[in-house]
Amino acid sequence: MRTKNAAYEKSPVPPEAEQDYCAAPEPNVCFWGMGDVLVIGMKNIVSESKRTMSIVADRMNRISPSQTIVISTRARALKAEGRNIISLSAGEPDFRTPENISRPAAKAIENGQTRYTDVAGTPELRKAVAERFKLDSGLDYTPEEVIVSTGGKQIIYNAMMSTLNPGDEAIIPAPCWVSYPDIVTLAEGTPVIVPCKRENGFRITAEQLEAAITPRTKWFFLNSPCNPTGVAYSAEDLRPLCDVLLRHPHVWIFTDDIYAKLVYDGFRPATFVEVEPLLRSRTVTMNGVSKAYAMTGWRIGFSGAPVELTKAMNKLQGQSTSNTCSIAQAAAVEALTGPQDFIQEMVATYQGRRDMVVSMLNEAEGMECDMPQGAFYVFPSVEKCLGKTSPGGKKLETDEDFVTALLEEEGVAAVHGSAFMFPGHIRISYATDTDSLREACTRIQRFCKGLL
Repeated sequence: MRTKNAAYEKSPVPPEAEQDYCAAPEPNVCFWGMGDVLVIGMKNIVSESKRTMSIVADRMNRISPSQTIVISTRARALKAEGRNIISLSAGEPDFRTPENISRPAAKAIENGQTRYTDVAGTPELRKAVAERFKLDSGLDYTPEEVIVSTGGKQIIYNAMMSTLNPGDEAIIPAPCWVSYPDIVTLAEGTPVIVPCKRENGFRITAEQLEAAITPRTKWFFLNSPCNPTGVAYSAEDLRPLCDVLLRHPHVWIFTDDIYAKLVYDGFRPATFVEVEPLLRSRTVTMNGVSKAYAMTGWRIGFSGAPVELTKAMNKLQGQSTSNTCSIAQAAAVEALTGPQDFIQEMVATYQGRRDMVVSMLNEAEGMECDMPQGAFYVFPSVEKCLGKTSPGGKKLETDEDFVTALLEEEGVAAVHGSAFMFPGHIRISYATDTDSLREACTRIQRFCKGLL
């Protein structure tokens, strides 16, 4: 069965290996047989000196740890030391998952629904996702165009790894979620960061988008409502962007709608395909259950996208994580198809917290905080605080200096704006109880008042 392939140079092989080569599909790979074992080796074996290099791949040096996780970890460590820490750095609801959602998970365990599912998710969940897209935004996706992944982050990862070639560009408006640039970089793409001015409400303009597009542009990201600013886009806001994208048919759109249900004051966010159906053939619409249903730990994200891309993402997921947790999928079906009134109760609570936090932060000397339309974050400017010295004697040269001193001296954890590609600001999450928020804002006011 083995046939020698003269096109392949012999590589060093174990002494016991048979020296007859079989045809290999790739030019840099050679096969050799060891009895009934087929061993795959590289044609060009590296030298001994190179074998002593770091086990960590070079690509890992091009990305950074998630700064939100770094801050949260530091806050937990200080709390474990006995410090009174109020963490406003985490991006997850403080509400419990509703009981009607948790019950089907327990039932799934009792019924033995603990085996592998289809890689893309159970038929029931994909059908529920498609129906929820239709109910919420009028989007027509079939279950075959839906994939369920381990959180929204894996949807992004799958999409980028499935599509980006080296040098392909992805336009990312900033402030932006910390993981977008690193995921693009990991997929060998090039993040193109477009700073969005505060005077424009931190929204990207049609002119900025037009100027950023090049022949190498593969993707345009939009997160609405946005992490970290809470800024959301209405249909009127999206229309000029749609017009630009219609003129550039080589650009795909990734719309991250994970916070779409968390909006205030009657604001109605829109999504691209809803505003311009002609963009459907090159848009990934991503959402999940983590934020709106208080299910961050259940790890369920999903997307609707053209079948060709969904199949590619399914192939990648099949060779990485395979399916998401079968028990969590059962809970997600209930989340998407069951009662939705819990969401409005949660939104009402968030809106009250938002109003209090914005008011108190604007009373802090040197801080300026705009009113967000959605999500559960505020993104105040601390630029007037920089260049000063903290009450504890730390020179505040950067926004990272500011959050570090705030945590060490007042026990309040926030995230620096530079982590979101927008220095001079900090992100504060108000997804915690009102009393803790009030105390945290009081400490921030005291910290700012003591700056010299």
